[in-house]
Parts: sequence; structure tokens; C-alpha cells
Amino acid sequence: MPKFSIIIPLYNKEKHIVQTIHSVFNQRYSDFEIIIVNDGSTDNGLKEVLNIIHDKLIVFDNENKGVSEARNFAMQHANGDYFAFLDADDVWDENHLLNLNQLIDSFPNCGLYCCNYNFVYENNNIVNTNFPTLPNEKGWRGIVPDFFLASLEYRIAWTSAVAIPKKIIHSIGLFDTAFSSGQDTDYWTRIALKHPVAFNKNVSVSYNTTAENRITNILPSDRSFMTFEKFHDIEKTNISLKKFNDMYRTELAIKHKIIGDIKTYKYYKKDIKLSNIKWEQILLLKLPSFTLKLLWKYKRWLKS
Repeated sequence: MPKFSIIIPLYNKEKHIVQTIHSVFNQRYSDFEIIIVNDGSTDNGLKEVLNIIHDKLIVFDNENKGVSEARNFAMQHANGDYFAFLDADDVWDENHLLNLNQLIDSFPNCGLYCCNYNFVYENNNIVNTNFPTLPNEKGWRGIVPDFFLASLEYRIAWTSAVAIPKKIIHSIGLFDTAFSSGQDTDYWTRIALKHPVAFNKNVSVSYNTTAENRITNILPSDRSFMTFEKFHDIEKTNISLKKFNDMYRTELAIKHKIIGDIKTYKYYKKDIKLSNIKWEQILLLKLPSFTLKLLWKYKRWLKS
């Protein structure tokens, strides 16, 4: 049995999937299998995958049911002791699995193992993360003292940069299929509430912001976002979780206000404790939809 099962959902990523797969083949740590679940792609992504012949590669061709269903399916068919997740347009550097394995060996009782990552924009411009609540030591790795407090600026758990023990699904379950966006945040939150989280500050994953068909590029009206009802009672005593969730609620409220969905905007806004968010976010919440839309277009122009 392999140590790692690499889980890659595939939906319309023909321009990226080969590079993504080869970034796994190039790993210095080689005790793994790759499970690709084609989620009803309508492009040539599956064909690109099937052209790759490798004994570590397992491919399933399923109907389109969403990324959560694809990941859950892969987890239920995986042979590895640990599941490492990778989006079909992101890439790992050659040390990624080695870094994860070192974390597991050093901190064997965690429920979530996370490596650092960066964002790749147009013209290969790179933006690095920053975690001010963690020790200011290059290459630090250890148990994260407060997962939610550490995730306020950048997320400790980024989907293409994490691994979980297979046994975790017995206590946590699988990804929530009710959400088409935020289901990963929901899952890492559920794990972090019950288990320690380990982190390696060495960057070993590149998040490709320029890829086509990114879920973040789809209009909010075409997605079902995570809700927070399952965390309401815990938020009453877990101040860090409440602050983390309020930051996310604010993001979702603003997104829906931009498209004029005032009902959903109010749904998220009603539970936000304003002292938990930045003054800039409070200002954005108060701005009219047309102003937010102009700012959003300006932000996209700046990124390009």
C-alpha cells in the first residue's frame, strides 16, 4: 500500500493537467499513487490524462457531480494511508511530498498537515504568503498554536498544499456536497476543531491564479456557498473561529452585494461581529452595489 494517495479532481483543465501530473511524477518522495477523477469534463482533459501511461496513475471517468463528490469518490477508492490533495491546474515542487512526510514523521498525531504555498499571477509574478502569528523562523515547522487566528491573513490550509490521514474520515466524514464553493474551508475547519494541525513554512506549492475555469472566476449566482450554521454553537466559545468565519462571511456578503443579491448579502452580514473585521471591510459592506462593482473591476484590472 502506498503512503500517499494523491487526489486530483479533473474538470475542463486540458491546458494544465499534464503539467500538474508531471509535477507529481517529479517528486523526490515516490511512495504514492495518483487518483484522478474526471468530473464530466467537456474538453480534452481526460484524453490528455489517458495518453499518460504510468503504473502509479489511476483514472476514473465519472458524470459531472462537482468537486466534492469527485474528492469523496477518490477518498473512498484510495489505498494510501494519507490523502494529499491537488487541483488540476496547480503544481508542486519536487520537495512537496517530502515536506509532508517530514511533518507526518515529526508530528504523527495530527489531523491536518499543511505546507506553505505562493500565488502565481500574469507574467509569472509571484505573491508570497505571510503568517505573523507563527514563529518568525525560516523553514519553521511545527504544530500551529491557533489554526483560525493564524489563517486570518492567508489560509494555513490551502487545498493543493495539504494532506490528511485516511483514518480521519471515520471521525470527520467526507466533504460536504451541499456546497460548490467553500467546501474545502468547511472541511479543514471541521478537522481543525477536533485535531492538531501541523505546518511547514517552506513553500512547495504554486497556486495558478491565471488558469481557466477557476471556481473563483465563476459568478456567485452560479455557485452554492458554504453556510456556517454547523459552527454557530462552537463560535460562542471559540473566539478565533468566530473571527475567522466573520472574515469569510464578509467576503461572501460583499461578493453577493456586487451582483445585486441583497437577500444573500443580508444573510451573511447579519451574523458578522464588526469588531472582528477590518475597517476597510466595514466600509465595503456599507458601499452601494454599483460602487462595489466598479471597485471589483478596478481590482481585476490591477491584477492583470
